[in-house]
Amino acid sequence: MSSIIHITSGDCAGGILEKSGVGGEVFVWHDILYEGPRNPGWPDDDTLLGRALFLEDATGGGLNRNLILETLKTQYRKLEAVKNYERLVLWFDACLFDQAMLSHILACLRFLGNQKAELICVDAFPGIKPFHGLGQLSPEQMASVYDRRQPVTEKQFHFAGRVDRAFALQDENEFVKLSKCSDAPLPWIPAAATRWLQEKPDEVTGLGRLENLTLEALRSGCRTLVEIFKYVSSNDTPPQFWGDTMLWAKINALADRNPPFVRIEGPEKRLPQWEGISDLKLFKVLPV
Repeated sequence: MSSIIHITSGDCAGGILEKSGVGGEVFVWHDILYEGPRNPGWPDDDTLLGRALFLEDATGGGLNRNLILETLKTQYRKLEAVKNYERLVLWFDACLFDQAMLSHILACLRFLGNQKAELICVDAFPGIKPFHGLGQLSPEQMASVYDRRQPVTEKQFHFAGRVDRAFALQDENEFVKLSKCSDAPLPWIPAAATRWLQEKPDEVTGLGRLENLTLEALRSGCRTLVEIFKYVSSNDTPPQFWGDTMLWAKINALADRNPPFVRIEGPEKRLPQWEGISDLKLFKVLPV
């Protein structure tokens, strides 16, 4: 039996964890589990295919559906194999992205009959403000939080199933309840649920918070992608749950509206969703 497996949510955090010296295998989970089509809990084949098609579309074709599908299948096979390890340690941030993923993984572990896991959720670190997540830590800082791990309780496993169902069904009424939950077994969920509600498209404008912040950035005079990213990041509520490609996708969606909200100038008609296609410094975004 192998010793330890660590599961975390991002390649950056995973790379830091590998350098931290805590030992064990590091496995990075990939999926945008707070949106898109899926069923609650353990996925069937149709759900996995639906996720692959959704993620292919979300990346503008930057990730091929066949590659995504195989990646997803590998992830769930790895979760089935967790029983072969002496210890499972889950490393997650307090943000919307990570809390959706954490809830899903816990729901899947419960489905598999494996409720033996330890959790490290870091929502603050001395000297780092604003703190967004594990990717900001050095390997030494990452190692220093290892002793914070706590066994996941039965209440947390049960609550995770409820949260995962809300994300899978995009249940707004349940998110309102979760946002007001004062004694949540996973204490970072209420803030994550609140942020999910803020991102829900407005009934009048059809815009979510990230799209509104992007338009604010343009009205303030931002034009380059670096300027827009910095503005949106500094004006959003920490911890930040999105990355650059997610913001570029929001900008592309604003340009694709009829009528468009923004105009993109650059070597391509739309901002690239994967590396190596175009130099991001050559793009500008203008209000319409």
